[in-house]
Amino acid sequence: MKTRVYVTLKQGVLDPQGQAVAKTLKRMGYSEVADVRIGKYIEVEVEGETSKARLEEMCRKLLANPVIEDFRIEQS
Repeated sequence: MKTRVYVTLKQGVLDPQGQAVAKTLKRMGYSEVADVRIGKYIEVEVEGETSKARLEEMCRKLLANPVIEDFRIEQS
């Protein structure tokens, strides 16, 4: 089963990479850009049925930093 994990910085956490991209887009003429937040997209292929709780455990222990990042899991 393919699982998609989206990891993003929590609200209020400074995102220097996102700020740099936003500034560059504005300099390139994209004045409508208000903000950019950079995150991670991870695909995890698991064998058989894996519970959402087990996937969340993987995220908390390795794939995301729960102190500064949120994550969202989608299974298909």
